Amino acid sequence: MEIYKDLSNPASKEFEKLLNSQLSKVQIDEGKIIEGKINKITEKFVFLFVEGLKSEPVLDINELKSMGLTDKIKVGETIPVLLEKIEDRNGEVIVSASKAQKIKGWDKLVEAYEKNEPIMGKITSKCKGGCIVEHIDTGSLMFLPGSQISDKPLKDISHLMNEPQKFALIKLDKVRGNACVSRREIISSFKKEDKAKIIEKYKVGDIIKGAEVKGYSSFGCFFNVNNELDVLVHLQEISYSRVNHPDEYFNVGEKHDLKVISVDKEKLQVGCSVKQLSPDPFEHIENYELNKVYKAKVVKIMDFGAFCELEPGLTTLLHSSELSWSKKNISAKKILKVGDEIDCVITEIDKDKRRVAISHRLTKENPFKIFEKNYPVGTIIEGEVVNKNEYSLFIKIENLEVDAFLHCNDLTYLNNGEEELAKYRKGDKLKVKILEIKTEDQKVRVGLRQTQPDPIDWFKDKKINQTITVKIVSTDNKGLVVRPEGCEMDFIIKKSQIAINAADARPSRFTGGERIDCAISEIDFDKRKISLSIKLLEEIEKKEALEKYGTEGSGKNLPFSSLSEDLKKKVNKDKD
Repeated sequence: MEIYKDLSNPASKEFEKLLNSQLSKVQIDEGKIIEGKINKITEKFVFLFVEGLKSEPVLDINELKSMGLTDKIKVGETIPVLLEKIEDRNGEVIVSASKAQKIKGWDKLVEAYEKNEPIMGKITSKCKGGCIVEHIDTGSLMFLPGSQISDKPLKDISHLMNEPQKFALIKLDKVRGNACVSRREIISSFKKEDKAKIIEKYKVGDIIKGAEVKGYSSFGCFFNVNNELDVLVHLQEISYSRVNHPDEYFNVGEKHDLKVISVDKEKLQVGCSVKQLSPDPFEHIENYELNKVYKAKVVKIMDFGAFCELEPGLTTLLHSSELSWSKKNISAKKILKVGDEIDCVITEIDKDKRRVAISHRLTKENPFKIFEKNYPVGTIIEGEVVNKNEYSLFIKIENLEVDAFLHCNDLTYLNNGEEELAKYRKGDKLKVKILEIKTEDQKVRVGLRQTQPDPIDWFKDKKINQTITVKIVSTDNKGLVVRPEGCEMDFIIKKSQIAINAADARPSRFTGGERIDCAISEIDFDKRKISLSIKLLEEIEKKEALEKYGTEGSGKNLPFSSLSEDLKKKVNKDKD
């Protein structure tokens, strides 16, 4: 030990010199990645030899296995580790193989990001908002957003799991050590290169045969060309006629020829036209005349009508209101199908707005005019109930396309109209009278009760204040329901018209079935209104009695005028 105490000793100086020369060859700093050589393996640990360290670093064998380095757990193999501490409290060297791997992987990711180069990885699992991708070279984990998995929505990505593939680095957070990648960008870049080559094949004026309708938007229609290119036909290039939306002319899946009208090699876009495949029909629109019959081909059916072609490129609108005289706004789908050729009459030509309107019903005679000619107002005819709602029946007259309207109030004179309506069903045959015909409004009104004798005619020879005998049918709080003898119609005597004396104006006085007299207080045949009153009869009889026997005060000054009252007083006095 004396040799180390005496530094002036030649041997000590020589040892110091050798030691310094050895340390200068190996520069070891904490926080750097160093290479360690395996010189011993136990059941749980691996011991490394690192030149320049005074003791052997130790690694957990499970750490190496979790990193996929099982094959390297052999004596003599070299493993990169991160030197965290040269000496801890216990005098041991602290190293980490997993941290070294992450740092090396991050450096490679940074390098690839800066050079804008793709990296190889594989999708290992799903997570919220996307997937986890493992970098194949280093094992580093990266985030793949769901929107960056593909250039089109994918319901199932099981075929992409654990498959080595290229990813583009789109974001790196050096502070947090997070990386975000994109598979979509790789796919789009390949497609962009392919698309540029495809677009070079097309020139303005080329005709594309059988392009398939892929979809549409408010500004145009997209077509798929040979499953290699999507092209746009703008709204204004669909037809020479006015177009509100592409779905008026096209259905998804249909095939149409297109003409190339523009090629943009920078934006990789091809513009096409349908209307330019044919000459502009509005240049010779003067050949068509209003109110003349032409043949038209149905090319598209909509909820509000149908689009028809008078000639290729000249598309017209046939509104649902112009399909039939009798059926209002009937669906075109019920009577037309695509490809049908129908007769039509041109009702409007607007060259400035490039619009032509047609009518199908005008090619046929108006059935309401035929009806008015054959069945004038007042005619009694037979019809069949074809429809019914809560307040009316619709009657079909013979073979004409005319449904006559029969209101419930015109069913009967006797009963409540709504109650009477409940008795009728579809298919019932009825004899009705034509009450009104409105040809312009396409309406016909008929009545059933008008074919029967009117019970109110019983009062034709009657006068106001005349006395008649009635039978009480029923009573309620509102008054009496009565029927005049010889009449088939019921009338109401209101509670206020039962008696002069308010105390006697009680419907409960009557039980029903009684025969009583009453007076007619009102007759209005135009309004079909007849009013009856018992009170009025009492007033008439009182007036007649007064006129015959004197005034109400007559006899009061005679000697015996108060005899009855005196007798009553005497009787009451005797009782007391």
